[in-house]
Amino acid sequence: MKSNGGNYGSVLHCSFCGKSQDEVRKLIAGPTVYICDECIELCNEIIAEEAVERFVPGRLAVPKPVEIKAKLDEYVIGQEQAKKILSVAVHNHYKRIDSKILSGDVELQKSNIILIGPTGSGKTLLAQTLARILDVPFTIADATCLTEAGYVGEDVENIILNLLQAADYDIERTQKGIVYIDEIDKISRKSDSPSITRDVSGEGVQQALLKIIEGTIASVPPKGGRKHPQQEFIQIDTTNILFICGGAFVGLEKIIEQRIGGKTIGFGAEIRSHHERETGELLREVQPEDLLKFGLIPEFIGRLPVIATLDELNIDTLVDILKKPKNALVKQYQKLFEFENVKLRFTDGALVAIAKEAIKRKSGARGLRAIMEKIMLDVMYEIPSQPNIKECIISEEVVLNHESPILVYEKEAEVA
Repeated sequence: MKSNGGNYGSVLHCSFCGKSQDEVRKLIAGPTVYICDECIELCNEIIAEEAVERFVPGRLAVPKPVEIKAKLDEYVIGQEQAKKILSVAVHNHYKRIDSKILSGDVELQKSNIILIGPTGSGKTLLAQTLARILDVPFTIADATCLTEAGYVGEDVENIILNLLQAADYDIERTQKGIVYIDEIDKISRKSDSPSITRDVSGEGVQQALLKIIEGTIASVPPKGGRKHPQQEFIQIDTTNILFICGGAFVGLEKIIEQRIGGKTIGFGAEIRSHHERETGELLREVQPEDLLKFGLIPEFIGRLPVIATLDELNIDTLVDILKKPKNALVKQYQKLFEFENVKLRFTDGALVAIAKEAIKRKSGARGLRAIMEKIMLDVMYEIPSQPNIKECIISEEVVLNHESPILVYEKEAEVA
């Protein structure tokens, strides 16, 4: 006869697995129950497994650089070197979060990143995709909207507030998020020499960003801004937040060219064309001293140790962007047409013409959507009202001469 305490006669048994005290090393008694050492060990393993399954950036779950780049390849076409640099930097950053426990005396520096490349080359997309891969909160800030505290504009603390909101006010997740600051080149110092007058949207903003980027306890107003001075502030530690700063840095290639060109004056001067080397090729030679000359202050450059440059997109790359990524525009429109039971097809000539138009507008990949919307507007307006359409073909003439797309109707398709 079994009692509540797992006692079968004079021999005690584990209340969970039923083993007797003779079959196990230890049997621990509780109020009316017993548990053996084997069941305790099993419970510990279950708890440990659940802890690992919960994603904590930098603790076992962080993907390897190769895995991060493979994921980036699904969404970002080209920019191989930039993707490799970012994959290593992001992997090291999240490993660094655990290093305080594991590395003893060695303190690893935070590897914030600066992305340099023309507009529409994929800087924002790279940062967004990284946050999606790592499943961490992400926010985008525009450096041109920022000012020093006390001036009209947005405080730098509001960047952290936006990240907090992206994390649904989960402070622990916020402190491991990613912040992308766009147009960072627009807050460059207006001249090489330190300003004696206030430069509230340039050098002043760089100074204001320093502490947050390096790591500090930021006091964040939960409702944002200065309109609620009585509100209680939320304390956010920015030490483990990864900051990625991006900008086009127009004119930086000239600074680099001057440095590496070895230009001389006089009869022995080497005559070189300004276009002898492509902009992307020059940007890959960038050094911190070039950014200093551009107008970033030394302390700010020091807090962005990883520099990745992006190439200007050519026609072939833009065509690949239109059709290859998981969220490619061509695939998106084809899916929309599928809802109407219509097959949508773009000819190669049409895609090349769209890419050429984007290059002409100097908008990079960002301009592709606007061009596509204009081309597709009329046909997307008409097709839902014409249920007998089987196929829609967008040719080069549709793009270049604004002709109507070729529509294949069901009866024609059957005859063919």
